[in-house]
Amino acid sequence: MKRSSTSPLLLLALALAALFIWQTSERLPAVVATHFGPTGEPNGYMTHSTYLRFMLAFVVLLPWLVNFALERVLSSPNARINLPNREHWLSAAQRGQTIEFLLRHMRCFGLLLVVFLCGVHWLVVSANAVVPPSLDNTRFSIFLGAYLLAVIVWIIALRRRFRRPPA
Repeated sequence: MKRSSTSPLLLLALALAALFIWQTSERLPAVVATHFGPTGEPNGYMTHSTYLRFMLAFVVLLPWLVNFALERVLSSPNARINLPNREHWLSAAQRGQTIEFLLRHMRCFGLLLVVFLCGVHWLVVSANAVVPPSLDNTRFSIFLGAYLLAVIVWIIALRRRFRRPPA
C-alpha cells in the first residue's frame, strides 16, 4: 500500500484556522471568560496568552494528531480494523481502497472538527465583546446542533460504505 501523507486541504484548513484564532484573539481582554454556565454567565477564566496558546494547540494539534495517528495505525499491515464484513473490505483486493477511504473520511472529520472548534472560539470572542461577558446560548445551541448533525451524517456515510459487499 502506498504510504499516505496528510492532506494538503487539511493542512490548509489548519493553517487558516491558526490564522483565524490568532487574528480574532486580538479582540479579547487580558482576562478571558472561557467557560460559561447554563445561563451564559462566565464561571471560568484564563489569561489572554494562556487562552491563545490553548486554542491554537486545540484547534490545530487535535485534528492533526487524530489524523496522523490514524494514518500511522492504518499504514501497518497488521492493523486491527473493526469493520462490518471486514473479510471482504480488508481482503488483499480491497484493502488499499478501504484504507484510502478511511483516511479520506477521517480527514473530513478533521475538517469538521476544525470548523467546530473555530466556531466555539468565535462564540468565546463574541461573549467577551460584551460587558459583562455572556455567552449567547441560542447561538451556541444552534452551532452545536449543526455540528452534531454533520457528525451524524459523517457516521451514516461511513456505515453505508461498509454496509455489505457488492454482489
